[in-house]
Amino acid sequence: MKEKQNKINRRNFLKTVGAAGLGSVFASTGAKAEPNEPNMAKTQELQPQMPKRKLGKTGVEVPILSLGTMFDVVENQVILRKALQWGINYWDTAHNYGGGNSELGVGKYLSNNPNVRKDLFIATKASGAETVADVEDRLQTSLKKMNTDYIDLYYGVHGMDDPSRLTDELKQWAEDAKKRKLIRFFGFTTHKNMAECLAAAAELDWIDAIMTTYNFQLMRVKKMQDALDACHKAGIGLVAMKTQANGQGLRAEADKKMAEHFLQQGYTDGQAKLKLILDDKRISCACIGRDNLTHLTLNVAAALDKTQLTKADAEVFEKYAAATCSGYCAGCAEICDSALPETPYVSEVMRYLMYYNSYGVHEEARELFAQIPGDVRNKLLRIDYSSAEARCPQHLPIAKLMAEAVGKLA
Repeated sequence: MKEKQNKINRRNFLKTVGAAGLGSVFASTGAKAEPNEPNMAKTQELQPQMPKRKLGKTGVEVPILSLGTMFDVVENQVILRKALQWGINYWDTAHNYGGGNSELGVGKYLSNNPNVRKDLFIATKASGAETVADVEDRLQTSLKKMNTDYIDLYYGVHGMDDPSRLTDELKQWAEDAKKRKLIRFFGFTTHKNMAECLAAAAELDWIDAIMTTYNFQLMRVKKMQDALDACHKAGIGLVAMKTQANGQGLRAEADKKMAEHFLQQGYTDGQAKLKLILDDKRISCACIGRDNLTHLTLNVAAALDKTQLTKADAEVFEKYAAATCSGYCAGCAEICDSALPETPYVSEVMRYLMYYNSYGVHEEARELFAQIPGDVRNKLLRIDYSSAEARCPQHLPIAKLMAEAVGKLA
């Protein structure tokens, strides 16, 4: 009876927010949130609110879904407004997201609604910073762009792939930034060599939170599980990103079978993937990057739904992961790097191809690809990838994917 009631609640929620379709049209017309949101508190009382969990040793409670803003927030203010109505007050951005218009969009919202800042948990990242001086520069720029005096969670390393970047100098900077009350907490993001970076952080005492790639594919990797356990035990708050395990565009018959299974349970396959991550109580929050209300609504519905995934559901995921792993780069870049020491960018190219194929952010994918050194880009089609393909635990057709990436991104 309880499971049936939960499903009825989910159905009623979708009916309640069924106007999201109209909201998407509203957003596409360029309509903006009203200044000062006079009825925000009243609106929140009428809307279902996102559950919260503690973010590790910080003691701060954050919603189990955060809003990733890897898009032009200046022109999409309604997303911020709607997220806040559902209690999604954790907004994740970065110095370079949306060509800089992500942070500017947050700043625009706070300029129009200054009373909202105290209720937000804002995280941003020092994109492209190579030195501690760069980190300071990025932070100052972010503060100005977002019209705020402080950042709640500052990822001082955006895209860590080598634990050696966690230096004593960076630790001192983080402690100083906290004393200056410019940041409340410090951490890093990682989507390459994640297990190594997580394990190293667990041995330190100054990392408050980590955003890491985590999904049904990576659940099968013991090193990843051990590293997550170590971080959780150390009190490091864990934020999951790339929960959908979107691959490089290769499809399989298994996709259809998996989708059909979960549709019978009342979920889309994307909602089921999100629920699987949120069932892992080591994860404080899942960061979902969505730039339209329809997708945001589906994610909110999945997060609010209390129906538990079953053992049979877990077995479906296990079979699906095994069947589709050859279309997903797991970010274990140290394997490719050791096999191809003169081309240490295979993992990055894979990720940018995924952005292009699965996220549909074509221009941003091309811009990121263009940042790879020219001499490396120019020889990508001439490299023999056979040694890397032989070592790849995912059995990726690396040469084929590199050729596809050059064709689409160069």
